[in-house]
Amino acid sequence: MHELDGRIQHYAWGSATAIPQFLGRDADGTPWAEVWYGAHPLAPSQLPGGLDLDAAIAADPRRTLGDGVARAFEDRLPFLLKIIAPERPLSLQVHPTREHAAESFAAENAAGLALDSPHRNYRDDNHKPEMLVALTRFTALCGFRTPRRAAAILEGLGTDLTDRLHSLLVRNPTAHGMRAAFRTLVSSSMRPPARAVEEVVAACRARHEAGASPSPRIDRIVSLLAEHHPGDPGVAAALLLNPVTLQPGEAMFVPAGALHAYLHGVGVEIMAASDNVLRAGLTPKRVDADEMLQCVSVAAAPPLRVAPERQNATSVAYYAPVDDFELSMTTLEDPPGVFGRRHAVPGSGPRIVLGLEGEVLLETDAGRHVLPAGRAVFVPAADGALRAGGRGRFAQACVP
Repeated sequence: MHELDGRIQHYAWGSATAIPQFLGRDADGTPWAEVWYGAHPLAPSQLPGGLDLDAAIAADPRRTLGDGVARAFEDRLPFLLKIIAPERPLSLQVHPTREHAAESFAAENAAGLALDSPHRNYRDDNHKPEMLVALTRFTALCGFRTPRRAAAILEGLGTDLTDRLHSLLVRNPTAHGMRAAFRTLVSSSMRPPARAVEEVVAACRARHEAGASPSPRIDRIVSLLAEHHPGDPGVAAALLLNPVTLQPGEAMFVPAGALHAYLHGVGVEIMAASDNVLRAGLTPKRVDADEMLQCVSVAAAPPLRVAPERQNATSVAYYAPVDDFELSMTTLEDPPGVFGRRHAVPGSGPRIVLGLEGEVLLETDAGRHVLPAGRAVFVPAADGALRAGGRGRFAQACVP
């Protein structure tokens, strides 16, 4: 196994303290939004000696990935593991299907757009289903409400914009009506002016203060979004979406096409190895709402919570309905400082193991490594079964 240095992403919405604290490093006053552990070519993790993980895999895919994974995923590590720490709301976004991503990536390549071009939507040819397991209380928006429930939340706000949205949903309480309402807010041709959005925010605040809201939580979220993105139509779009709160250890899966925005908290996130994000608003980054509307699903759906399943006495797994990744959590409670016991860690193939608490000893037939919190290792498929001892907790990303 090989020690792995994650790649830090300093996006504006990140916490200035959560990730430095997790990594045991000094905060520098800048936002630390994510740490990437994986082989995505935009930000591959590094092995000792400065070798990038994607280069190491390309040099010997059969040993690092195993025959089955190498064949199924064309000699590429199919998952990307992250620590994510939003202090401010992320963009309102969706991820494309694999087919749409491959077609659009090829089209942008044919158009001569560089991978780092600000006019690009697609950084690779892959889909990006993802799952988040909360490490702290974590809040988000995910998926559309039923049209009737959304209409009830819009009713009585008394602004021109909310009256128009309410009328659309009452006349057509189906997915078609919801698509029309959402298009009214975000499409380039119908996007409302900032003044109209500010009227909606004022109405939500007044309703909340009067204690008359059918959803006090969504009215609070509208005010929060408006503080960071005043006048953005994505603020009003929150009235159509499901608010989500995850407690530590709870998980949520986000499939392709699901509209979502993470708001606040710290979590472990695992996804297919992609950076394809289509944004509709709530961001200074590139917004292409018309492209996003081609991929978004407006079908009413509650957030897809994933319950952990017990694998053995020390490990639980969060199974997502995809072939690209699987995430497990292992908690060991051996006496302090004792590494004599060994506990089997379920899983096989290429794995990334990330220390979350305490300190554990990882062991395969090929070697051993002491893993403290905030550090990660890559375990090649050729290393075989993994065992662990000590006192701590770690996450393991692998392929089903």
